[in-house]
Amino acid sequence: MLIYNSLSGQKETFQPIHDRFVGMYVCGPTLYSEPHMGNMRTFINFDMIYRYLQVLGYNVKYVRNITDAGHITNSAGEAVDSIGKAAKQEQLQSLEIVYKYNVKFQELQRIYNMLPPNIEPTATGHIQEQIEIIEKILENGFGYVVNGSVYFDVRKYNEQTGNYGILSGRKIDELEGETRELNAQDEKQFFADFALWKKAHPEDMQIWRSPWGDGNPGWHIECTAMSTKYLGKRFDIHGGGMDLKFPHHEDEIAQSCGSHGESPANYWMHANMLNVNGQKMSKSLGNFFLPKEIVEGTTDVFEKPYSPDVLRFFMMQAHYRSTLDFTSEALNAAEKGFHRLMEAMKLLPGLPVGETSSMDIRTWVDGAYAVMNDDFNTPMLVAQLFDAARFINTVNDGKGTVTAVEKELLLEKMTLFVTEVLGLRIEQSSDSGLADKAMSVVLELRKDARENKDWTTSDKIRDRLAEAGIVVKDGKDGATWSAN
Repeated sequence: MLIYNSLSGQKETFQPIHDRFVGMYVCGPTLYSEPHMGNMRTFINFDMIYRYLQVLGYNVKYVRNITDAGHITNSAGEAVDSIGKAAKQEQLQSLEIVYKYNVKFQELQRIYNMLPPNIEPTATGHIQEQIEIIEKILENGFGYVVNGSVYFDVRKYNEQTGNYGILSGRKIDELEGETRELNAQDEKQFFADFALWKKAHPEDMQIWRSPWGDGNPGWHIECTAMSTKYLGKRFDIHGGGMDLKFPHHEDEIAQSCGSHGESPANYWMHANMLNVNGQKMSKSLGNFFLPKEIVEGTTDVFEKPYSPDVLRFFMMQAHYRSTLDFTSEALNAAEKGFHRLMEAMKLLPGLPVGETSSMDIRTWVDGAYAVMNDDFNTPMLVAQLFDAARFINTVNDGKGTVTAVEKELLLEKMTLFVTEVLGLRIEQSSDSGLADKAMSVVLELRKDARENKDWTTSDKIRDRLAEAGIVVKDGKDGATWSAN
């Protein structure tokens, strides 16, 4: 199997450290707001990667962290307590903010059919491990303390190792030209230095004790502590969104090398960003939407809702390293393609069998594995699945044949690649009249709940239906539903 390694900039043969075992760490959500669709694309892509590694027989330890504390570096390079800021805006405690958005994230995992990671550690649960790594960095001479804050000494680290920028390809002298000059108020000795620990401010809502005084961990140190605790100082795969490549992942490498002398991961994988109607998703452009809004049909960006499986299928039609553009035309095409694939899946068990097969199923199976073994090429896998769907329709129409053995093989592998690898749920056939009657009862119950101001029950009915791929939309003439 080949994996594109961001560290080398090329595809490499995958060789796990331990035979048949894979350690994989993926940067998870920061719980100061709901994840946007770009975040979800990253998580869904690594869910696919996790699934396929397991299909190949690997015993995968998948660790994905939750950032529930710490100072996050903003676009201006400033360390900001984003969770505390959100808590003040919503007039809640930090723990309430974290719990609120973690519940929403876990719900999105269910809606989009994502497998839970093996371990989902939190930053607040690993403060001691972060402090210990910072102490090791200071002991090795790659950090310094200023007024109760601790900074990583990038210049000294780079002078001794020449490694800073090894992942992103960004050079310190080039970065210096893009960055404002330090002023007298800056604590940092060098513009590229980053915070390992930040001294507490009076307005901080979360504060921990440390050898350097009360404060908060920096953003990057959290992942170094959690990844190495559960996967060891050296593990197989470190993943995340392309936006984390610099500075977050670059600084993780520096921290690991600065504390215990080696880079944490052999393979660095980055999922690419998404656009909406040809532009980067942004609230200022009016094309911003949340993963649940597009399922419920409550976003103005698109004219209708789309089921989670259609959205997941749409994402799988683009390679994880490619930019994906959300447009109504592309989503509608994906919806039609998804339904064609589901119809073929329904036809497959009942196909008549013959003495010969007009398609070499074993060659098709080999081809499906081959494209997935080429850096998880899901667009080519989808093309393979449509080839099989056309063959299924040909046999069903009496214009092709398949043997009993090859039919069973095709059924087994189609189900495997559709459900276990791509993570799609196969639509179930049902009597439409019966479905209409059942939904009328459900919507009547929801209407009663709303009239009684029982918003909890009303929202629960809507959300559970959304998880099943049924979208409820409220209008002036009452609620309507659609199954996608």
